[in-house]
Amino acid sequence: MGRRRSHALRVALVLGAVWWAAASALAGPAELSQRYQDEVDRRLAVPADEVQRYGELAGSALAAAGISLTSAEYVVVIDRSPHVQALFLYWLSPGFPGWLVGASPVSTGRGGAFDHFETPLGVFEHGTANPDFRAEGTRNANGIRGYGAKGLRVFDLGWQQARRLWGTGGISTMRLQMHATDAERLEPRLGSPQSKGCIRIPASLNRLLDRFGVLDADYLNVTDGAASWVLAPDRTPLADAGRWVIVVETERTERPPWSPAPAGPASP
Repeated sequence: MGRRRSHALRVALVLGAVWWAAASALAGPAELSQRYQDEVDRRLAVPADEVQRYGELAGSALAAAGISLTSAEYVVVIDRSPHVQALFLYWLSPGFPGWLVGASPVSTGRGGAFDHFETPLGVFEHGTANPDFRAEGTRNANGIRGYGAKGLRVFDLGWQQARRLWGTGGISTMRLQMHATDAERLEPRLGSPQSKGCIRIPASLNRLLDRFGVLDADYLNVTDGAASWVLAPDRTPLADAGRWVIVVETERTERPPWSPAPAGPASP
């Protein structure tokens, strides 16, 4: 009987250790920062003063939109400035400075062609009212996978008003999305304006946001329908999931050293 109890205790301790490791693997922003470092292959090293600056911009944008965070959550900040073109993933908590989890180059709207929009400024909610979908991996007439490889998630931010970057300009409605892009021809151009108005991000960052449900606060209790279908079957949702994508414009006149321009000619 003593041996049985001893064996049961050992099993319980092992199982408890496994559960604790799984539960604490992404217990906070420090752990997610390490995952970002290990798994996202296109990253930017942002200096401390810029970390503070973008954290303050995020807080100001949320306040201007009438959004008051009552608990900690992750938010995405995009600087659409042509001289920056970067994404910043923050963990924000009331009463604490913003924690930068990681940063990566992106592409936002580029003018000069029909149906191209300026990526709109503001705070956009990622939620089940505009269910996400997954890339089919098909190529367009130019041989480009616009959403990237098959299965990558397309984060849908709904219909938004945006400035047309063709013809005589003006304001029209566009579908704002955040998604990966063609790995061979367009991902190397991240860090410069290239899109039709959406936010293009690295495929490896797309996978991290998807697998850990970083922006899935509104999806946590979904059990059926399109919103449920899009969730990765092997996902490991973290605590403090968020829902806000914030687009800002810093109006810089030159590139900061920490956000270098991509090399090589522009792609279509």
